[in-house]
Amino acid sequence: MALDPAFLDSAAEPGFFVAAGRMEGEHLAERHSHARGQLFGSSRGVLTVGVESAVWIVPAIHAVWLPPHHVHWAHSHGPFEGWAAYVSEAACADLPRAPCAIRISGLLKEAVQRAAGWPLAPGTPLDPPAARIGAVVLDEIRTLPREPLGLPMPADPRLMRIAEALADDPADARALEDWARWTGASARTLSRRFVAETGFTFTAWRQRVRLLRSLEMLATGSPVTHVALDLGFSTPSAFIAMFRQAFGETPAAYRRRL
Repeated sequence: MALDPAFLDSAAEPGFFVAAGRMEGEHLAERHSHARGQLFGSSRGVLTVGVESAVWIVPAIHAVWLPPHHVHWAHSHGPFEGWAAYVSEAACADLPRAPCAIRISGLLKEAVQRAAGWPLAPGTPLDPPAARIGAVVLDEIRTLPREPLGLPMPADPRLMRIAEALADDPADARALEDWARWTGASARTLSRRFVAETGFTFTAWRQRVRLLRSLEMLATGSPVTHVALDLGFSTPSAFIAMFRQAFGETPAAYRRRL
């Protein structure tokens, strides 16, 4: 569904609506913001959503909430089918104030699917039954458990150089001492700043980059062995074990669900 950017920045009714669509190839939505809050979800395929301080990979069992006026971008990987729920700024007052990932409940999924079938009539309020469904979606955003699937990005320019290099090439196996020489900082400083700014040690942050990138690669049909070796895991079994620990299933099972 094509949406008028001016409508996304307005307080016009309806205060809640859902847009759904599908794309057969990769698609990139450049950095932008709008006055309405937005909940991103995927029905098929994988979506990457980024803000200034973090990046999320969104598989079909999760959604990402963005409060109003947050600059963000989105990138779908391969064939993709998904949806976005938009919430007026006034209705976001008691919703999460910071971007976050949530686990999709059956109730949220059904309510969003119902709302996606409504015709969008700018300037027209929702009728009472539709307003009740919209209220259910807002309740779910408000109360569902948060999922720690994001990739926090550091602010220190030296750490950001490392983060961007690893995002471009997650298989880069340089030790922290090598990165320290590359940035002109001490290894101790980098180690301390990584924990302070991202909540992860350098090693854990790099592992997270690799795991999140693996979701993208699996969504495009890459074999599990290729994903493991391309991302720098020592063996496919090491990748499978880490993936299962992080996501509760094997990479092959995850790809079958996609």
